[in-house]
Amino acid sequence: MSAHVSPQTSPFSRPGIRTPLPVTPAVLAVLAVLVMLAALVPAIPSSAAASGAASRYTAKPTVVLVHGAFADASSWNTVVARLQGAGYPVIAPANPLRDLAGDSAYLSSIVSSIDGPVILVGHSYGGAVISNAATGHPNVKALVFVAAFAPEEAESALDLTGRFPGSRLPTSLVTREYPLPGGDTGTDAYIAPAAFRAAFAADLPARDTALMAATQRPAALAALGSPSGAPAWKTVPSWYLVAGADQAIPPAAQRFMARRAGARTSEVGEASHVIMISRPDATTAVITAAARATR
Repeated sequence: MSAHVSPQTSPFSRPGIRTPLPVTPAVLAVLAVLVMLAALVPAIPSSAAASGAASRYTAKPTVVLVHGAFADASSWNTVVARLQGAGYPVIAPANPLRDLAGDSAYLSSIVSSIDGPVILVGHSYGGAVISNAATGHPNVKALVFVAAFAPEEAESALDLTGRFPGSRLPTSLVTREYPLPGGDTGTDAYIAPAAFRAAFAADLPARDTALMAATQRPAALAALGSPSGAPAWKTVPSWYLVAGADQAIPPAAQRFMARRAGARTSEVGEASHVIMISRPDATTAVITAAARATR
């Protein structure tokens, strides 16, 4: 019986192996067209580029920590270390503590310099500053008040302190005058060293509070008495950490402000006014919760 040969298969080829096509001018022309088309196809992103795009998409917000009166930016040191360890960019600027409008404008300029989302965190008087500074900044995604003032429009820190009994500050302050441009005089308020620990940081060792009293940043009475502008907490999601044993801002005042702001509220029952120093884990947890919730 004679073998049948398929028209597509050479009789000399092994099964499964095709005979190469002859290289003719027509084949070369087709290959040239394919090469030209390949050059027009957009390049597929490299793994490094794709990784960079994913990194930008998942980038963590910058956390800006604002201290209040009778403290400085170093009061955030332990919280800063924890946030940086968790991968958050952090800025803890010096709050001028001169007047609410000027302090807020200064913080607003810092926010303007930051690309991407921002979480503003304020302690004590710093809460009034963040609430005013956030206005006009759509990249501010959350406000976090840490034993802080969250005033309504036209309210001041002194107004809120006086409205609720229990603060030791009114009887613990000493004042010093300082010169203002133009020949006027301003008044700075300090906490008297003998009263500092009881009024401000009762849950810290005495040796630490002695240093804090000596290095405290005074606040101008003009700042503490400045009326607030329209507060950002009316439009920006807010969190509040209440210090349950605070002798500077009464806990009842803190709960009132948190409730009025519609803030998600946590409380540490035995914490003093400097809860970010004595309870850095609880403070960091509230900040990171705000960051995660607004991404």
